[in-house]
Amino acid sequence: MLAATAELNFQTRLDPRAYRLIPKLTFAGDVDRLDPATARRAYNLARKPYVWPLDTVGNVTSIARNHDGTPALRLFRPLAPLSHERDTYIFFHGGGWTLGDLATYEPLCRRLANRLGANIVWVEYRLAPEHPYPAALDDAVAAARFIFSHAGSLGLDPNRISLFGDSAGANIAAVLALLNRKSELGWNFERQILIYPCLDLTASYPSHRTLGSGYLLTREIYGWYRRNYIGDRDPTDWRISPLFASGLKDVAPAIILRAGFDPLRDEASAYAQRLELAGVPVQEIHFPEMLHGFLTMGAVLPQAEAALQQIERAIRRLES
Repeated sequence: MLAATAELNFQTRLDPRAYRLIPKLTFAGDVDRLDPATARRAYNLARKPYVWPLDTVGNVTSIARNHDGTPALRLFRPLAPLSHERDTYIFFHGGGWTLGDLATYEPLCRRLANRLGANIVWVEYRLAPEHPYPAALDDAVAAARFIFSHAGSLGLDPNRISLFGDSAGANIAAVLALLNRKSELGWNFERQILIYPCLDLTASYPSHRTLGSGYLLTREIYGWYRRNYIGDRDPTDWRISPLFASGLKDVAPAIILRAGFDPLRDEASAYAQRLELAGVPVQEIHFPEMLHGFLTMGAVLPQAEAALQQIERAIRRLES
């Protein structure tokens, strides 16, 4: 049994509810033969029963793709009364730079808006392999520049803009934070929230070996994602793998969440340690009994709501 094997190594047990999701959400067949369009449809269909309910929010505004290369954006405002001290999070979704769209992430964006009392700006970045690196990162840079420069007209406080990303989206967020250490994008980011982030595309940490089979994000599917995104580029380039950045000083304070049964677990922990050594305030959140991707599965996994509560508390600790 999968959980029994993991228990020997990590002294914990995979939550049975998460365990039952594995066969329902794992890609079957030869990964190298996966057609991206087909995979995207299958991904959305498989995850639809498990996402958060579509909560009512205060307002949703679509910001059309701009002539200067800015990707399409969607702004979710919370039900909470309008406040000039409201935070804004630029949100980058997961899916291995290949999958994921608003259909699977809008429920989380709405939930985050109300739970955090914050504006959430969804970024429709281009997907690989049709648009490999650096397309997604270029879109992220353009989105951040646009949001900073139009904060006033959008009703956002440029002093309270942060980054939020999960998995591949957290990779983009972490790189963006590194690129903006001296306000190169127009303003400082207040913080970065990295949810089970992809930080080392060499996939060389021990958790990639011990958890690379049977736990949803398999070695094969993660390899497919990486090939789609970077092809034959150097995976140790810090713009691809932020864990390889020579220095992390002056990046935005970080909240890093990791899951115990996730191949990316060890690199998340290593990045938190490097940030701390660089003097960057860090709050770590660990769900030892969870799988990669659990935050979007709020309809069936109560740990998703618990994670939002812990993120909210971590934000307050960073502010204190």
